Amino acid sequence: MDIDLDSINATLRHASAAEVVQWALGLARPTIATTSMGRNAAVMLHLVSSVDPAVPTIWVDTGYNLRDTYVVAERLIRDLSLNMHVYSPQMTSERRNAIMGGIPTVDEEERHQEFTRQVKLEPFARALADFAPDIWLTGIRREETEHRKSLDIVSLDNRGIIKVAPLFYWSEQDVEDYMSQHALPSCRHYFDPTKVHDGRECGLHTAA
Repeated sequence: MDIDLDSINATLRHASAAEVVQWALGLARPTIATTSMGRNAAVMLHLVSSVDPAVPTIWVDTGYNLRDTYVVAERLIRDLSLNMHVYSPQMTSERRNAIMGGIPTVDEEERHQEFTRQVKLEPFARALADFAPDIWLTGIRREETEHRKSLDIVSLDNRGIIKVAPLFYWSEQDVEDYMSQHALPSCRHYFDPTKVHDGRECGLHTAA
């Protein structure tokens, strides 16, 4: 798709998150949404499903999530009637731990890259192959990482996918307020083995 990113982002800069979702769906192109099922993931799930519950939502379940994550995820899938599609690594976490000696640290660059490929990038690549989206609705926000500060509400992924982030300029307080307003359940215990610490990318937004 040929789009003028500067013009579109200027137009959407002061639009509501729901209006951004509506704009994206109005393009009438194959669209997916993604979720990590992490803390406050319910915001994007609620937002997108409120506009169109038929939008396919992709969850790459690394196999390293905690019990709290799975409990809240199942509740959200049920209560929001999500069109959820779960993609998991081809190898179980226990088998991988035995072969790789546990989760590599970020200092073990080569091992950590291969680990990330196995648990995040390969499952997501399968999802992209299955759905062939032109539009990707994502819950990324500008303040989360240095990389994301280089993006905008609408950006072009290196894969050629138009990435749309309705919450891009939201603050942490905006997220908390939305969660409270809609009485959404929050996963308070979440672990992403590919990030290790806050402020790090998991790879989905930088891999291509």
